[in-house]
Amino acid sequence: MDYDVVIVGGGPAGLSAAIRLKQLAAKEDKELNVIVVEKGGEIGAHILSGACIETGPLEELFPDWKEQGAPLNQPALHDEMKFLTAKHAFPMPHPPQMSNKGNYIVSLSNVVKWLGEKAEELGVDVFPGTSASEVIYGEDGSVRGIATNDAGVDKEFRPKSTFTRGIELHGKLTLFAEGCHGSLTKGLIRKLNLREQGKFQTYGLGIKEVWEVDPAKHNPGKVIHTMGYPLDYKTYGGGFIYHMENNRVSLGLVVGLDYQNPYLSPYKEFQRFKSHPFVTNLLRGGTVISYGARALVEGGLQSIPKLYFPGGALIGDTAGFLNVPKIKGTHNAMKSGILVADSAYKSIVTEGHGNEESQPVVLSSYEEAFKNSSIYKELYEVRNVRPSFHSALGIWGGMMWSGLDTMFLKGRLPFTFQHKNPDYAMLQPASMHKPIDYPKPDNEITFDILTSVSRTGTNHAENQPVHLRLADSTVEVKENLPVYAGPEQRFCPAAVYEYVDDEANPGKKRFQINSQNCIHCKTCDIKDPAQNINWVVPEGGDGPQYVDT
Repeated sequence: MDYDVVIVGGGPAGLSAAIRLKQLAAKEDKELNVIVVEKGGEIGAHILSGACIETGPLEELFPDWKEQGAPLNQPALHDEMKFLTAKHAFPMPHPPQMSNKGNYIVSLSNVVKWLGEKAEELGVDVFPGTSASEVIYGEDGSVRGIATNDAGVDKEFRPKSTFTRGIELHGKLTLFAEGCHGSLTKGLIRKLNLREQGKFQTYGLGIKEVWEVDPAKHNPGKVIHTMGYPLDYKTYGGGFIYHMENNRVSLGLVVGLDYQNPYLSPYKEFQRFKSHPFVTNLLRGGTVISYGARALVEGGLQSIPKLYFPGGALIGDTAGFLNVPKIKGTHNAMKSGILVADSAYKSIVTEGHGNEESQPVVLSSYEEAFKNSSIYKELYEVRNVRPSFHSALGIWGGMMWSGLDTMFLKGRLPFTFQHKNPDYAMLQPASMHKPIDYPKPDNEITFDILTSVSRTGTNHAENQPVHLRLADSTVEVKENLPVYAGPEQRFCPAAVYEYVDDEANPGKKRFQINSQNCIHCKTCDIKDPAQNINWVVPEGGDGPQYVDT
């Protein structure tokens, strides 16, 4: 199937690009065929965020978004910053870049679902439940589109009675909007050398729940961010509590995946966060609505790869546009979709590029537009904040530098800090640490991991190829277990990985993958110290079915 533009990923960036392209075409009465493929069973089903979003890019796309019924109903009204000790919560000065005046507290999954509806109204072909599994390259090495995976294949890769052959989608331009650590994008970056030598992305893991709380405790529009407990001074991260509409609260914990202690469990740290009196008092008497987790980009400006290449471009979290000090990326993702659409429309429609097989579209103008955009400006100003937490002073040094840089220097210093090592290389041997004694769940505020996974709605057909591929099936037991005490069983927020007794070899362990639990957070692909786990797409429609996240 041939299209003018193929977009991989139906999130804020991909849908914004699709919408902008069709708006430009309609304005000039031009034909432009655009398709969006999304692996989630529905648009929005795999979307997870805080989220308190800036509306600037949304207003660019739909100046009358309020009249059109966009699901942004709760303005942010009050900001607080707290430093948590084990028992107390102390007020902190609120960093200016974290001000949420004019922003809205939303369910991003609902916002994205609405954007998907608008894209379809404009004539975009939107295909949820469709997994892009392969990049198609031309003889000249340019990107020519993508292929979807075969469906109805058993564990041994044999066709079942429900077998459906995957299809090739060819485009003059292919936009990769897969979100953080996209399965196609990671291979694309390596193959096309899009990242400078020595540069790499760094990540965090965000874990969140949505609760319905006692109306007497609900404060619509209140935005709270926390630092400190439960994380130690060597571990980057923090918590958030957003009071949404309808007595609902979105709360979560972000843990930097450059943490060193292999005994650390981000999931159990989140349970400890909820056990803090400041949080427990809010939640007691309430009900959990949903749970989810997703890796997020934290590298900032110095981790952004080259954004364009013959036949394609990277946008949104796939490129790495999240502003870490702001704890926001949706506005930049949407803005990047607008920027790339403007460049693509000019190249394909106005200038007629991409009409001949030998002349792929090359969007150098997109990278130029990025460097002159609000995205670049805000990321440049805060480029030194996240890497400052790698100093010997840990969180204290990072906090001091961040305050100085964001309040006074505003990125004007003539140098740029670099990240120390990739996240997987930061993990230290278990012999350097003591096991962490996490409390047992009380089943009121804190819960065991399988109970939480049940709230994601995740599902994978069992008789299909495992989408968590091991390059070497012996590495986990021979290396990760004895050296790092089996970190996979702790860094995964969905209990996908276990070390269980090996019945064939009494007294020994074997590595078990419970792929049906996977919620597509990508943490394993990022944090595995051996880099032995490769996350690939399962059948389209599989994975979490997030609601109100």
